[in-house]
Amino acid sequence: MKKALAAPPKRTNDPQGMRRRLLDVAAEAFQSGGYQSTGMGDILQAAGVTGGAMYHHFPSKKALGLAVIRERVALEIECTWITPMASARSTVAGIKSIFKGIIAGLDERAAVIGCPLSNLTLELALADPEFRIASQEIFRSWRNAIAQKIRADHAAGLAKHLDADAFAIMAVATFSGAMAMAKAEQNTAPLKACLQQLLKAM
Repeated sequence: MKKALAAPPKRTNDPQGMRRRLLDVAAEAFQSGGYQSTGMGDILQAAGVTGGAMYHHFPSKKALGLAVIRERVALEIECTWITPMASARSTVAGIKSIFKGIIAGLDERAAVIGCPLSNLTLELALADPEFRIASQEIFRSWRNAIAQKIRADHAAGLAKHLDADAFAIMAVATFSGAMAMAKAEQNTAPLKACLQQLLKAM
């Protein structure tokens, strides 16, 4: 059953606020119910805006979907992975902290909806090249953040056995796959198991 969207707020004369609201509502809807099965009418109702107001910001559902990927999904990966990895004292510390933080949050919510980037990539990458490229760019930034931290470790005499680019690909793929399994099973055991194996490899 598709998750009900949030109740609409009172309308305001704040165009940028309206745009943010549309992105927030659409991002939640696409993650919980899927892009293809979410109707524009559902988003309009939940956001509390008219069709004209929506199409002023997003002339099509595709434009809205691309904006969700480029702005909301990219921000999620930035906040969850890229920034924490950049500020971590080492790759090991970063991987451990990020996985444990995500696991704790999912356990607290008692619901797993999956990796937001992987969810939309799996649904849309073959449907339209623009969706595929938008997802590809975020995956590239994600991998680069991990690879850069490994290179910093190398400069400090750490993790010399790791190939920075290859391990970054493995880490992203491992996390994405673990999130898909956790979503299917509705528990975080796959994430916990994959974290332990990543740490052993490091």
